Amino acid sequence: APSTVLLRRELLEVHGMFDERLPVCEDYDLWLRLCAQHPAALLNEKLMTRHGGHADQLSQREWGIDRYRVQSINKILKTEILKPDDRLSAIRMLQKKCRILIQGFHKRDNIKEVRNYEKIISQF
Repeated sequence: APSTVLLRRELLEVHGMFDERLPVCEDYDLWLRLCAQHPAALLNEKLMTRHGGHADQLSQREWGIDRYRVQSINKILKTEILKPDDRLSAIRMLQKKCRILIQGFHKRDNIKEVRNYEKIISQF
């Protein structure tokens, strides 16, 4: 899991820290910004044990955290920093996450949000 990382401080100075306006997925947002312009590597060797799923985790208290992932992907798509292949991958992921959210909002009879995410999909 990318829960533990090593990176150069200069990367955070250039690209900023967590977007504190996001109640969850702020790490996802940061990784999108960093990996859009810099290579990243993942070690296959297990160096830590992650204990997740606790009630006090933000992701456990917030329904539909993909809403914030969609927000982050949409934000990076509005910039010109993505290479064409990365942009296409981001669009595909955005559409996938929007479809998941649309299903959830349909189940909750929230047609306003269904239309909102259908509109986001149609923009790409």
